[in-house]
Amino acid sequence: MHSPSRRRFLDTVVASSIVAGFGAMAGPGQLFAAPAPGPLLTRPIPSSGEQLPVIGAGTSGSYDVAIDSPEYAQLQQVVKIFFEGGGRLIDTSPNYGRSDEVVGSLLQGGRWRDKAFIATKIAADSREAAEAQWAESLRRLRTAKVELLQVHNLRDWQTQLAYARELKARGLTKYVGVTHYTDAGLPELERILRGERLDFIQIHYSVNSTAAAKTVLPLAQDKGVAVIINRAFDDGRLFAKVKDVPLPAWAGETGVTSWAQLFLKFAISHPAVTVVIPATGKPERQLDQLKAGHGPLLGPAQQQELVRQFAA
Repeated sequence: MHSPSRRRFLDTVVASSIVAGFGAMAGPGQLFAAPAPGPLLTRPIPSSGEQLPVIGAGTSGSYDVAIDSPEYAQLQQVVKIFFEGGGRLIDTSPNYGRSDEVVGSLLQGGRWRDKAFIATKIAADSREAAEAQWAESLRRLRTAKVELLQVHNLRDWQTQLAYARELKARGLTKYVGVTHYTDAGLPELERILRGERLDFIQIHYSVNSTAAAKTVLPLAQDKGVAVIINRAFDDGRLFAKVKDVPLPAWAGETGVTSWAQLFLKFAISHPAVTVVIPATGKPERQLDQLKAGHGPLLGPAQQQELVRQFAA
């Protein structure tokens, strides 16, 4: 019914309206402003030197939607804002419901594949299961290869890391890594970092969960391994803690105007961190999150103040 050019025009009008007109909530109790000018801060992937923007996109929960739903229509605007704002890395998994399928549809429909750094995962208990899952992931993502293939939550990691390396050797993924999301995984992550050559690890790190900074983050930095941070908002629980709480007096010095930005900027202020991956299905929140990748990072005293504030 509508030509591709007309559809792109309408998408542009809608996205421009979002950027110009929203005075919506960026997190509980926080207003956001227009996108920050200039490019996002980038960090190099140690194994290659390739630069990645420090703000990525997670998909767990937020992208598990029906393709014909209003939520999907919102995600079309979310990814447009993300890529036009300088983002690249989108992290997904076959364990995230319909997220792989939605990511593939969004990238194809918006012609974003060339801009995207797809990070997906193997979540399987055997080589045979991993092969079948990998084939299905490529089909759902609508791509012949991905940029990063990770072993999900260290699941059968010896078998699956070996398989991921085979896929890397065949040119089907550029990088390989492993992931976890709780403190329980930190000792094993440390052992793997000491004994295996990796391109990436993914782990949680936030103002109220800093155990990774004791061993895993400095070890990754020493070994030349890129770090993706998940759960920077502690699955949203941090917003409940800051309801009606003002930002620190020094927040403006770092360009921060919302708690969401501050939580993300805390994560990327650690020198070992390459990119943080907050998940959202809301255009106004995507705009707000991208702002964390602009302006000065937090100094040690500012980081320590936040850790003390949220330690209780």
